[in-house]
Amino acid sequence: MRSMGKYLLLIVVGLIITTSDLFAQCSMCRATLENNVSNGNIGIAEKINLGILYLFAMPYFAVMVIGYLWYKKSKANGQIQSYY
Repeated sequence: MRSMGKYLLLIVVGLIITTSDLFAQCSMCRATLENNVSNGNIGIAEKINLGILYLFAMPYFAVMVIGYLWYKKSKANGQIQSYY
């Protein structure tokens, strides 16, 4: 069971690293950022990209935490049997 968790962690990290398409924005944000970048202000674009990724990831992270806690509680109550 432990090796399965390591593989899952490896898959998640690999997906996070390889998904460069997550740095896209909506058209209004893109126009504003292109204007700022052309004026030499790159810092705003980096912060907006980070904010978009944060907003994208948090709901999935919350669901994963709730699912993990639910699994642990069910296993502690004897509702889930281990087949290993």
